[in-house]
Amino acid sequence: MTHLPPLSDDFLVPPGVIYLDGNSLGLASRGAIAALDRISRSWADLAIQGWTEGSDPWFTMGRKLSGLLAPLLGADADEVLVGDSTTVRLHQILQSFYSAEPGRSKILIDALAFPSDRYAVESFLRGRGLDPGDHLAVFESADGYTLDENAIVDRLETDRSIALAVLPSVLYRSGQMLDMARIERAAMRSGVLVAWDCAHSAGVVDHAFRDSGVRLAFGCGYKWLNGGPGAPAWLYVARDLHGTMPGLAGWFGSDPARQFEMKHQFDPAADVHRFAIGTPHVLSAAPLLGSLETIQAVGIDRIRRRSLELTSLLRHEIGRWIDPELAEIVTPEDPEQRGGHIAVRVRNARAVSFGLRRNRVVPDFRPPDLIRLAPSPLYNSGDDCIRAVEILARLLRNPEELSGVADAVVT
Repeated sequence: MTHLPPLSDDFLVPPGVIYLDGNSLGLASRGAIAALDRISRSWADLAIQGWTEGSDPWFTMGRKLSGLLAPLLGADADEVLVGDSTTVRLHQILQSFYSAEPGRSKILIDALAFPSDRYAVESFLRGRGLDPGDHLAVFESADGYTLDENAIVDRLETDRSIALAVLPSVLYRSGQMLDMARIERAAMRSGVLVAWDCAHSAGVVDHAFRDSGVRLAFGCGYKWLNGGPGAPAWLYVARDLHGTMPGLAGWFGSDPARQFEMKHQFDPAADVHRFAIGTPHVLSAAPLLGSLETIQAVGIDRIRRRSLELTSLLRHEIGRWIDPELAEIVTPEDPEQRGGHIAVRVRNARAVSFGLRRNRVVPDFRPPDLIRLAPSPLYNSGDDCIRAVEILARLLRNPEELSGVADAVVT
């Protein structure tokens, strides 16, 4: 009997492969491929009428995606917008919700942030004529892998120069998960808006945005949500902020009842869809329809429980079979502080990652020294985790097996 079997049989796992890279790119599902085929056929069969006809009219597809995604985030459908890319979603947040006052103009970001978030914040500040050296506050990490949550709370409560913060729900390298509700309470007391990057948590963590007091969040659709390469990102804006005019306006942010009146005066939608910009990427979004339907059928609560079981199993097996001198887990042990992956610090990590792939185990590598193991509850089993650690242990004990590995980019 398979130990901790996958929660779905809908996913297309490459034969003979143990795929532990779902936090980089989720696997295709039959539902996703079927949805892509269905939407492609509507283009072939209906041409421009596909915008308003067929089983999934393109004009309303975004709202259908919102309805499927919102329950996974603990939000309502009118608070979730699907479209554009993750970085564009962050730019929209910055352009719409950043408000500088005398003595309060800094944006707080952590030193371990995903690079694109840092690029976006710095370019936004420069576009406002503000020097990032003066208006970007960087929250440092003591160990280079995790963030001190107590210190984040203290910083938000005491540093009156901060106007807005950009923080990760789950750190992309170490897999540490922050207590969003606790940090939001501190931010609320200080009048700071927090924009949460949830790219590494949506689809594997049972978020409760509404109950946690989250006001702003964004993330991608191609990792744990399994929407495929190029899948659209998403934006969450709490309902009480829907009166804000979008900083980046476009015609798909218009009131849908008036959109085709083609007036030059922008008449925004009443809900989060006012923050939409251009024409939706229909074919790129199609697989996400099928994937979200599969995730909904399984249930995000079950996914989170199984995720913790799988990552706990990885921790146990690494501790059992690998000398601590050869591998150190940098992901917090506490399940409440753990996202969906385990990050292991090893020597010669790039070569180890290639060695694993050569042995049909797909992890990913993050410089300088981390191997990330990301079991998806939807298509990975406990047996996958056990076998992957066995191979990792063998490679670490026998580094000669790593000779001659290819030198290429590992995503």
